Amino acid sequence: MIRLAGIDVGNDSVKLVLEGATEPVVIPSILAPGYERHVFQEEDAPLKALDVRIHSPKLKRNRERYFVGLLAMEDQDNSELEETDNKATSDQALIVALTALAYAALTSGAYPPAEGQGPEVAEYIVGTGLPVRTYTGYHKSFEERLVGEHEVTFLSTPKLRGRVVRVVIRRAVVSIEGAAALFHMATHDNLSVRNEELYYGCIGICEMGALTTDFPVIKRMSIDNQFSTGEQFGLAVYLDGIIREVEDQYGHRFPSRAKLIQRIKSGDYLIRRIGEGQADIRPIVDTYFGRAANKVLDLILKRWKKNPDIQCFYVLGGGGAALRGYLTEAAGLVRLRFVEDGEFQNVYGYLKLAKNKQLQALDAAAVAAEEA
Repeated sequence: MIRLAGIDVGNDSVKLVLEGATEPVVIPSILAPGYERHVFQEEDAPLKALDVRIHSPKLKRNRERYFVGLLAMEDQDNSELEETDNKATSDQALIVALTALAYAALTSGAYPPAEGQGPEVAEYIVGTGLPVRTYTGYHKSFEERLVGEHEVTFLSTPKLRGRVVRVVIRRAVVSIEGAAALFHMATHDNLSVRNEELYYGCIGICEMGALTTDFPVIKRMSIDNQFSTGEQFGLAVYLDGIIREVEDQYGHRFPSRAKLIQRIKSGDYLIRRIGEGQADIRPIVDTYFGRAANKVLDLILKRWKKNPDIQCFYVLGGGGAALRGYLTEAAGLVRLRFVEDGEFQNVYGYLKLAKNKQLQALDAAAVAAEEA
């Protein structure tokens, strides 16, 4: 059975949603070299201990073992994507994406629980996306890297130990980040128009991720080639600044951006110091996020002035969600639009775009059959 999936290969996390699923799968985009680990008490969920071996002809280093996501978050040898990385060509991005697809296959109810058996085949048509500035040059190569057969073996992962998944991607539909989000907001699940203003209007999008911030302009669901642009910066540079300043002031080192983001999302700004002391890092976070909000607002206003036909500006993405309060304060009388779960709008849009392409292919096949 071929399943439709939307997958947002973000620089901070990979988000995946299957057709018919109610909740997306979220895995931090962080890796560490895998090894035989001492398990004193098994984790209570597979996502907390993704320990995998990946075989794929698209990887530069094949059959390597990795700790992925939460398991890698605290490892001293972990790695996160940097500004010089391109998700279309990055092995790390592909490894986390394949892990997410394999995990989703085994936990979606499509397969009965089993251990130590042969590979279980999970076939997909996936929708995904790239930033504005890399789309033109890399969407074909990204599609080629995804399409094909890959194999994921779960090693010490609880409840999935010993299971092998052959991930077969039959087709990859690559679109532009931000534009997919608007398509989701403008349409129902059956792809009919839900919001005419968004579907037929001229809408500006600010989609802020960890390493890139995209400003697609969409007119009647088509990308405006002249006014759409992107910037090679995201929230990561500010997170790195917070990590450095916290370490300089308090001697506390966050092992990864993902760990810091986890703290900020939960509203836990108190850190433990050696002994029984603690410190509040909220003022540091406020300083850096305030600076980020001012920069993003300045870029939005510049885009809007260049194209006054834009009816409204939506701020989306993980970075947009993190900066929502700061942006609202900085914007003053300028109204910016936000939506709940702004960081998940792209992945739902990717799923709908994959579904749309699949329906178009089925219609074309039906017409060809009638003409034959």
